[in-house]
Amino acid sequence: MIFCIPVDASGQVGNGWGRAQSVAIAETDDAGHLVSWQTHSVGWDALHGQGTEGSHHARIVRFLRTWQVECVVAEHMGLGMRRVMQAMNIPVFVGDAGDARAAVASAAQLLADAARAA
Repeated sequence: MIFCIPVDASGQVGNGWGRAQSVAIAETDDAGHLVSWQTHSVGWDALHGQGTEGSHHARIVRFLRTWQVECVVAEHMGLGMRRVMQAMNIPVFVGDAGDARAAVASAAQLLADAARAA
């Protein structure tokens, strides 16, 4: 599964999804174990106030589609962006803080457990 998570320079979960300076694309295997991690500078923090809210959401959607993201993990996400994620059928785990890799691993494990139970 492919996850996206905002990250700061120290590898912690960034404090906002739509205002992230950098995000990581993480891939996990079927058991929920992390197999790859790439950090990308997206500059959403600087771009957030430029243009309309819809244009900013579209910028994020393009990134998610380009990287084929299947799940997002974040500390915070606004209601409008949550609706966008719902429309894209992308699960969102909100409220995570601390080590970004651990946050992805936790979300991956929850999804793997849910898939096995289904």
